[in-house]
Amino acid sequence: MKTVDFEKLKSGKKAAMARALAQVERAPDSRETLDLLNAAYQEPQGHVIGITGPPGVGKSTLTNTLIAQWRSMGRTVGVIAVDPSSKRTGGALLGDRTRFTTDPDDQGIYVRSMAARDRLGGLAGLTVSGMVLMRAVYDVVLIETVGVGQSETDIVGVADTVLFCVQPGSGDSLQFIKAGIVEIPHIVAITKADMGAPARRAVADMKGALNLAGRQGADPWDIPVLLLSSMQQKGIKELVDAFDTHLEFLKDNSLLNDARHIQAKQWLEEAVREKFGRVGMGKVEDQLAISAEHSPFERLFDISQEFEKRWS
Repeated sequence: MKTVDFEKLKSGKKAAMARALAQVERAPDSRETLDLLNAAYQEPQGHVIGITGPPGVGKSTLTNTLIAQWRSMGRTVGVIAVDPSSKRTGGALLGDRTRFTTDPDDQGIYVRSMAARDRLGGLAGLTVSGMVLMRAVYDVVLIETVGVGQSETDIVGVADTVLFCVQPGSGDSLQFIKAGIVEIPHIVAITKADMGAPARRAVADMKGALNLAGRQGADPWDIPVLLLSSMQQKGIKELVDAFDTHLEFLKDNSLLNDARHIQAKQWLEEAVREKFGRVGMGKVEDQLAISAEHSPFERLFDISQEFEKRWS
């Protein structure tokens, strides 16, 4: 299969993105893949949004609605849908075709399903690389996680803005406080607002949970709690406006680049630990520092080369 360079990727064609993601999966350590990832990392264009919440809360339905809203506004969208894994094949159990109704001829939308496999963080191993590639091409990159739980908080490590979805009548508010989930989001959405009184109670419950966690009314970002109904198209425009407001807040306060740099450092540490184990991590700890301009993919390559030279 031919490799994809950054200029081909920037064309925005679906075929180029599909080949680029296949290349990262097939040959993650090749020089061609590294050059592609480095170039994409240096040119972030899009707003990365993570959607998380318990299974059954309506994340996929909301994602579908958001895609349509952004496309109607002329924005291009890349979607990474992280699915549960098949124990038999290791592949994604659901898959994008069964979940999203997108026009296959629309070059402004690209959806990719990824299997979570044995990762506990709610994300797939390829998510960071896929996000970096999509972020360099699309106006919005949407990442939908498997679910949420005490260990499934990795979305903070890849998204600029995190949306936490809650279902009315679920009685989960106290569980969210105990699990520390309320520390994750920048925006909270109560889905299925058409349920009426239970939805309004869920808003009050979540505001209470955020208050207890010190997140509601906090300075400098006050987390909005929104009522949504994807089926009735209620609150969707307000949600998109909230995403835009949060992005502007990050830019205006010089927080966006700092947050992405912290994410890059965290990803590098995890990648080194995963590749070389705890003992190997200890041997290269002094090489993990990276500047804001330095690609974590290049540094991982350098560490791998050094590790093989000295300890293989």
